[in-house]
Amino acid sequence: MTTEILILTLVFLFAINTPIAIAIGVASVTTVLIQGDFSLMMVAQRMYGGTDSFYLMAVPLFMFTGTIMEAGGISRRIIDFANALVGWLPGGMAAVTIVSAMFFAGISGSAAADAAAVGAILIPAMKKSGYDSDFAAAVQASGGSIGVIIPPSIPMIIFGFLTGASIGRLFAAGILPGILIGLSLIGVASLISWKKGYSSTTTFSVKETWVAFKRALLALGAPIIILGGILFGIFTATESAAIAVVYALIVGMFVYKKIRFKDLLPLFISGAITSSIVMFIISTASVFSWIAAIEDIPAQLAGTLLGISDNPIVLLLLINVILLVAGTFIETTAALILLVPMIVAMVPALGIDMIQLGVIVVTNLAIGMLTPPMGICLIVSSSISKDSIGAVSRRIIPFLGILVVDLMIITFYSPITMWMADLVVK
Repeated sequence: MTTEILILTLVFLFAINTPIAIAIGVASVTTVLIQGDFSLMMVAQRMYGGTDSFYLMAVPLFMFTGTIMEAGGISRRIIDFANALVGWLPGGMAAVTIVSAMFFAGISGSAAADAAAVGAILIPAMKKSGYDSDFAAAVQASGGSIGVIIPPSIPMIIFGFLTGASIGRLFAAGILPGILIGLSLIGVASLISWKKGYSSTTTFSVKETWVAFKRALLALGAPIIILGGILFGIFTATESAAIAVVYALIVGMFVYKKIRFKDLLPLFISGAITSSIVMFIISTASVFSWIAAIEDIPAQLAGTLLGISDNPIVLLLLINVILLVAGTFIETTAALILLVPMIVAMVPALGIDMIQLGVIVVTNLAIGMLTPPMGICLIVSSSISKDSIGAVSRRIIPFLGILVVDLMIITFYSPITMWMADLVVK
């Protein structure tokens, strides 16, 4: 009976459009009250315990790094470098948008932050250059989804926290899939741009590329520090996040001189507000997960899927379908905490490494960021371009198609994730 109350209450609250964190919290508290065996004090303890983790400290730190770097004047330098790299392609500005998103992905770990930072500059620029407004938004939304695949990645940190998987290896495992997705999105954007007659923005020049790279070098230092330190075992993911914050402050305040001391308090407040949204979801979802564990819900759901088939290929396809649907309707952090325990219970039957599974899960949820009604990248890009979500959704379909192809490659070709992961110094 407890399981039915928990799930039905949650579904009802989702159906009436209750905010994710509130819905999960109310469903959990309602279940505790009706079940009657536990004190409400346990809810508070579980909420606190769910966020009291050294690993989860990386979440607000990486998000704060993105806030500082954006305020510190890196956006223009990264975009100029991206333009020198790929601006010569058909529809050069669309390719620049995706490459810029790939670079920003290596800074904040947040898809929404990446979509907002790049989109605020490039969506208006694309519209001014004659691109259809809804296509510009679709390109930006698609590129923004890479933000949670190329490390650092907040969903990967949460997956590692939930499963005990090495966050450093998860980060490394996301590098090649992120590049694969970026290149495939550029291919689709360039093909559509060629058919639409959108021109390139520049001609390729080694000299100009080198000049742009030198201007962007300090801006690109944060992802180099983060990935290099983790890959070579110099520091953990959380330590790298703290170092990235210090680096971002030094560059923004003393090198680019875009941040002044009086700007620090608003930046701290902005970073705290942004981080609190994610941490609040984690805290309420921790209560939900505690109740689910007591009722053995993950094992029951895993048993249901295993009852359908014990073929690893079929199971992986089923998991992908479940995650794609969940990503469409449930916020990424909540989806991870609600679904990962069930999926992990099936690992022996799947016959894959936990690291590869983590990248599969995160890639699925990244695709969900492009689909209504909960697609955060879709919502952010649509709001910047001032197009309806429906109009942008129609233009995003070709990008979704190639992303599903990429997902199948990541799911069934393990070297694309495990090759880099196995290079991490343990």
